[in-house]
Amino acid sequence: MTISKFEVLKDEYSDISDKLYNQISKLSPLEIKNFSKRLNEIKPIIDEYTRYLELSKELAELTELVAVENDADFIKEAEKEQELISKKIKLSKKRLQELSTPRDTAGDNNAIMELRAGTGGDEAALFTADLFKMYSYYAEKKNWKLEVLSSNATAIGGFKEIIFSLKGEKIYGRMRYESGVHRVQRIPVTETGGRLHTSAASVAVLPEVEDVELNISPDDLRIDVYHSSGHGGQSVNTTDSAVRITHIPSGIVASCQDERSQLKNKIKAMRILNARLYDKKLREQQSQIDSERKEQIGSGDRSEKIRTYNFPQNRVTDHRIGLSLYKLDSVLNGDLDDIINPLIAHFTKQEEY
Repeated sequence: MTISKFEVLKDEYSDISDKLYNQISKLSPLEIKNFSKRLNEIKPIIDEYTRYLELSKELAELTELVAVENDADFIKEAEKEQELISKKIKLSKKRLQELSTPRDTAGDNNAIMELRAGTGGDEAALFTADLFKMYSYYAEKKNWKLEVLSSNATAIGGFKEIIFSLKGEKIYGRMRYESGVHRVQRIPVTETGGRLHTSAASVAVLPEVEDVELNISPDDLRIDVYHSSGHGGQSVNTTDSAVRITHIPSGIVASCQDERSQLKNKIKAMRILNARLYDKKLREQQSQIDSERKEQIGSGDRSEKIRTYNFPQNRVTDHRIGLSLYKLDSVLNGDLDDIINPLIAHFTKQEEY
């Protein structure tokens, strides 16, 4: 345990306390919110560190007394007390280690999911629609609120892309391991020869955040408006209601054209942009502090093929944990817990490694 880092936290705690209690009139509402949040985060650590210092001081003083004492009975009792205090110090050190280990707070967030058709043409777009239905049924079973933010439908009922939000209790932590390439093996409705085809769709699960958590400067955004378009690219709106927002420093782009109102499209596009920027931030942090562990257990990156849906065998296989279930029909109807629960257990165990 490195004592210096707790001394740094102690200084930070004193500095923030001084700002909030003695200089609050000079702070903006956002600064007050951020400082208060930080104070609440580190207070339990400071309280435990103070306890650790008090116990250490008590042990040191007792050790000095034993060194100069001649009374055998006193020494015997003092040594028992030393043993008791040493155990308390050991527990305090363990508690400090637990408190100072960064917690994955993103798991508590709502989520934005992005589904995109991959290889396979029309069949991939139809499979993307099937995945959307699967997640819709699952959300309904969990009493989550689903809202479509953006979509690009095909003429035969598929989706080239569909983006939607899920709101409820700790959704991102539950859905995050759905990110990756999902593969389907079946005879497409468009196939006249009855041949088995393989196509794919990608799924991205992003934690949804509020604007203030990222503190994006308006100067870093470029907002473009244009006509909405439908199947085949034809215009479906005579006004410039579609919105495209570009975050200039990162080059990340989000767009929305589903609503007739430019304002509503802008709000939805900003939600998507925020989620993508926060996801980028989390991935950069993960890369910096956890690259070695990620190499050992796999990153769970969305570019990896994670799951196969085999229709002829009524089988779904998650390749990351070697799980095969012969009830594909139930899974597509939203019975996902038998896949998601083992995934959470697996990755939680790996992260503890």
